[in-house]
Amino acid sequence: MKKYSFRHTIKQGIAGLFHICKEELKMTVKDQGVLIFFLLVPLAYPLVYAFIYTNEVVREVPVAVVDADRSSVSREYLRRVDGGPDVCIVSYCSDMEEARLLLKKQKIYGVVYVPEGFSRDLASGEQAHVSIFADMSGMLYYKALLLANTEASLEMNKDIQIRRAGNTTGRQDEITVRPIDYEAVSLYNPQDGFASFLIPAVLILIIQQTLLLGIGLSAGTARENNRFRDLVPMVRHYQGAIRIIFGKSLAYLLVYLAVAAYILCAVPKMFRLVFLASPDTLAAFVLPYLLACIFFAMACSCLIRRREDCMMIFVFTSLPLLFISGISWPGAAIPDFWKAVSWIFPSTFGINGYIRIQTMGATLNDVLPEYRALWMQAGIYFFLTFFLYRREILLSRKHALKRLYEFRKKRQAVLR
Repeated sequence: MKKYSFRHTIKQGIAGLFHICKEELKMTVKDQGVLIFFLLVPLAYPLVYAFIYTNEVVREVPVAVVDADRSSVSREYLRRVDGGPDVCIVSYCSDMEEARLLLKKQKIYGVVYVPEGFSRDLASGEQAHVSIFADMSGMLYYKALLLANTEASLEMNKDIQIRRAGNTTGRQDEITVRPIDYEAVSLYNPQDGFASFLIPAVLILIIQQTLLLGIGLSAGTARENNRFRDLVPMVRHYQGAIRIIFGKSLAYLLVYLAVAAYILCAVPKMFRLVFLASPDTLAAFVLPYLLACIFFAMACSCLIRRREDCMMIFVFTSLPLLFISGISWPGAAIPDFWKAVSWIFPSTFGINGYIRIQTMGATLNDVLPEYRALWMQAGIYFFLTFFLYRREILLSRKHALKRLYEFRKKRQAVLR
C-alpha cells in the first residue's frame, strides 16, 4: 500500500468531507420525501399550528340556560354572564333534560342553572347558588364558562354589598367592596393565550422531529440503493467515519440554519406572539440544539432499514415528547422515570431554554443548565454516531470482500 503524508491525508479528508456534503445536499433536493421533511413541513407546519391558535383564547362559547327562578334578579345575573366576551347564551331551556339533549348534540358546551328561590335567598340575606355544567372534553370551554360566571357573580356581589352597607360616599363604597386593593398581572403571556403558551414548544419540537424523519428517510434510501443494503457505500470519498459525519452534518446544518431562523424568529413575529429574545442569545442557544438534534438523528438513522421505517418509529413520539418536556404538564409533577427518559431527547432542553429566551427575555446565563446539557448531548451523540458509522463502514467492507471472494471463487471454477 502506498503511504501518504499527513498533509496529503488531511487534504483528502477535507475534500471528501465537502464531497459528501455536496452529495447530501443534492440528495435532499432530488429526493421528494426528504425535501418534504426538510423544507415543506418546517415551512408549512408552524403556519398551520399558528393559524389554528391565532385567536389565543376561546370566545363566545355557546351555552344554554335553565332559569328556574324566572325573576328580575336572575335575568340580571344572566345578562351579565352573556354580556362578557367568554360565553354566548344561545338557548333558554325549560328544564335540565332539554339542556342535556343540546349538550349531547354538541350544539352547546355548557349549561348555567339558576335554581328556584335565587332572588328570595338574596333578598333575605342568605347565600344563593348558581350551578354550571361544562363539557369537559375541552378544557378551554370549561375555563370560559367558569370565568364568565365568576365575573358576573363578583360584580353582583359588589352591588349587593354596597346596597347593604348604606354608605354615603363613593370612596366608602370602593373600600366596602375592595378593602384590600390588588392588581393581577399575567407575566410573559399578557393575553393568557393558548398560542403564546403552546406554539414555542411546538416550534422547537418540529425542528427535532423533521430532522429525525428526513435523516431517517435518507438513510433508508441509501440502504435501498446499496447493493448490499449497507448504509455506507464502498466508494473512495466514504472511507472514514469522521469525514462522513462531518460532511453529512454540515449539509443538514446549512439547511436548518435557515429553517431555524424562519421557524424560531419569523413565525412568532408573523403571528405577534411574545418575542423578547436577543438575537445573539438565541443564535448561541440554537447552535448546540441543532447539532444535538442532527447527531441524535444520525445515530437513530442507523436503525432504519427501509424508507418507511422512520415514519413508524419517529412520528408517534411527537406528543409524548411534548408532554414530558415539562410544558404541557408541570415538570415538578412528572415522575422521575419519565423525567429521566426526557433527558435523552434534545427537545426537552431545547423547549425549556427557548421558551425562557423567547417569552421571558432570558440571557444565556439564565438558561445555562439547558445550554450545557445541549452541548453534552451534542458531544455524546457525536461519539455514538462515530461508533455506529464506524461499524457500518466495517460491515460494508466485510460484505464487499465477501462478494469479491465469491466472485474470484466462481472465476477460478470457470477457468478450471
